[in-house]
Amino acid sequence: MKLPRLALAAAATLAVAACNKQQAAPAAPPPPEVGVISVKASSVPLTREFVGRLAATRTAEVRARVPGIVERRLYTEGSDVAAGQPLFQIDPAQLKAALNASQASLVQARANAANADAKAKRYQDLAARGVLAKQDLDDAIAAQRTADASVKAAQANVETSRLNLGYASVVAPIAGRAGRALVTEGALVGQGEVTPLTLVEQIDPIYADFSQSAAETADLRRAQAAGKLKLAASDQVEVQLALPDGTPYGESGTLSFSDLAVDATTGTVSLRATFPNGERTLLPGMFVKVKLVQGELAKAFVVPQKSVLRDAKGAYVMAVGDGEKAQQKHVTLGEMRGADWIVTDGLADGDRVIVTGLPKAAPDKPVKATPQEELDKAQAAPPAAAPKA
Repeated sequence: MKLPRLALAAAATLAVAACNKQQAAPAAPPPPEVGVISVKASSVPLTREFVGRLAATRTAEVRARVPGIVERRLYTEGSDVAAGQPLFQIDPAQLKAALNASQASLVQARANAANADAKAKRYQDLAARGVLAKQDLDDAIAAQRTADASVKAAQANVETSRLNLGYASVVAPIAGRAGRALVTEGALVGQGEVTPLTLVEQIDPIYADFSQSAAETADLRRAQAAGKLKLAASDQVEVQLALPDGTPYGESGTLSFSDLAVDATTGTVSLRATFPNGERTLLPGMFVKVKLVQGELAKAFVVPQKSVLRDAKGAYVMAVGDGEKAQQKHVTLGEMRGADWIVTDGLADGDRVIVTGLPKAAPDKPVKATPQEELDKAQAAPPAAAPKA
């Protein structure tokens, strides 16, 4: 009778031990909480940023067109000048003397022409009465024509001398900003060559020259052909500009030129934008950042930068898929816009992309997906007041 009782007691002891073991086993941890956003495709402007350099819209070299000594500089260096405004004065003494000499030659030529004309008329009368040889008449008429030609040549010399005298006052060929003088008073200019005196640049409006790689241009054309991108017309492209210190320029410009050929040395296409510059803030030679909207992506997704990770295959995001499990999705990135990435491929409408809690999300492992907006509100809410005793 004692043996069955011992067996029964042993069995009871084992059962109690098994129950205690089950109760001591730790419970499975809950899935980690992650913040998600639900993405949806939309039309997104396609913007590009380039480094550009400013250039004057018109540039004119002011040169001495006649020889002489510079008497005065008539403008303030670095000031705005009007077209036709005198900038330098060259000593006109020799030019006036040349004009006087040519005018005297004109008077003499007219006198000779008058004598030749009178002689030709007398010979014509004598020839009509038959008392003059025809050869003498022909010689008189030829002399008359030669004298008339000499008058015209003298008139041309007078006009040339008058023009040269006018060139003694060197004027601005265009309106713009005149640079520093390249000569000083007393300098001999125009002696055997055309001497540069200064430079006048028109900087309102002003150009911003930049370039885009031919490969990128080809990609844009292919995307347009595939229906993924709608390119803007050249005359409708709005261009923004940032100064060298990063400050945005207050006025927008327009795309005014796009080269048809590719530079063989750089593999780029030259572009040019025009900006108003009434305040003269922009100066030729400055390096600036040029930003323009080249078109519109027909279907793209906007995701925060912090949700994009990278591995050996490229960029990817973690999304919450079937069964509330995290899954890895490789994506194609477009441009960066502020704190966001533009994703052109790899996502679908309604995908829940993980934004926060990424280190806790493992592929094919369950997660607790909470809208990121709710997490942000909870974090921003003030802490609850402690109950009064």
